[in-house]
Amino acid sequence: MVREKRRDHERAHIREMRGYTPGARPVGNAIKLNTNENPFPPSPKVMAALAAVVPGTLQRYPDPFADSFREVAARLHDVNTEQVIATNGGDELLRLAITTFVDPGRAVGIVSPSYGIYSVLSAIQQAPLSRSPLRSDWSLTDATAALWNSEYAQLGILTNPHAPSGTLFPLEAVERLAIEFEGILLIDEAYVDFVDPASSYDTTQLVRRYPNVLLMRTLSKGYSLAGLRLAYCIGDAGLVKPMLAKTKDSYNVDGVSQLLGVAALEDRSYASRSWEHVRRERERLSTELQDLGFSVLPSQTNFLLASIPESSNWSGAQDLQIQLEGHGVYVRWFDEDRLRKRLRISIGTTDENNALVSALRSFQKPASADRSIMEGNPGTQ
Repeated sequence: MVREKRRDHERAHIREMRGYTPGARPVGNAIKLNTNENPFPPSPKVMAALAAVVPGTLQRYPDPFADSFREVAARLHDVNTEQVIATNGGDELLRLAITTFVDPGRAVGIVSPSYGIYSVLSAIQQAPLSRSPLRSDWSLTDATAALWNSEYAQLGILTNPHAPSGTLFPLEAVERLAIEFEGILLIDEAYVDFVDPASSYDTTQLVRRYPNVLLMRTLSKGYSLAGLRLAYCIGDAGLVKPMLAKTKDSYNVDGVSQLLGVAALEDRSYASRSWEHVRRERERLSTELQDLGFSVLPSQTNFLLASIPESSNWSGAQDLQIQLEGHGVYVRWFDEDRLRKRLRISIGTTDENNALVSALRSFQKPASADRSIMEGNPGTQ
């Protein structure tokens, strides 16, 4: 008698979970304002380093610890190299932190709403989420640490500046959370390069003061290297060591990424000019959208979160997103509480931002012929 083979081999909790849905990838000459990339190309020094890659870089395994890159990052932040780990994008660092510091069944603390990958990685680890809702003004509640502690969270993840709102939580509030929370606080600073320098926001001082703080930085946003997948984390050496020596992949950052990462960090002055452009355009685009009747949250990131005008003829933000796609402009809509009436709009070049505004002006009163566009699949969740 032949035993019938299993048709479903997924672990039960993987079968039940929901994966992360990335933003749509438009083709052709569409304007892509839906995934928060830097609107400018990488540094010429990065491109020169890429052109100078020798065959041996591809032929041999890379430095398993990315020491040259870690040394440059350590100098940039005035910490020891032992306090830095390089990772294959920020998502790998998040996975490492959950795998290394969270027991299955123990909670991961987040604020709500947050970056969707947090829930996905926590579900893989079978770690429930301890969700602390943000206030109506998108600020942290004073009870966040108490909630996480009461639900026995071993790791708390805080995106600052926050996504998807763009809000910058004050340094004092972040420090209070680090003090009061009994677990490890991972501050995801993917958008920190776009913060107004006048705010004097600098969390590296928290790493020096508190042994339970990890800071995540990425080269995807500020350094125009989203396609490279390179990030790093700084923290107490006691936190970095187990990730570096035990739980990361053996050769997690490829040799080309290490070379280009060094070139990018060493040409920070080039990248900073793109950050300044984003700040200027962020202010201008916010004003333009408000003039069109949108309600726009203050942002310290390279995107805006905007509510559609109450008096518009659109049935909702999703309808407007679909109509914009029909005009070749891609923005992001989320089917989540507090976000369904809003669109997240990445800051593009001046011309791209102007094209968005022109498109919005052209169909402030959508014609009936345009309604057929709204029946399509938005492509984002």
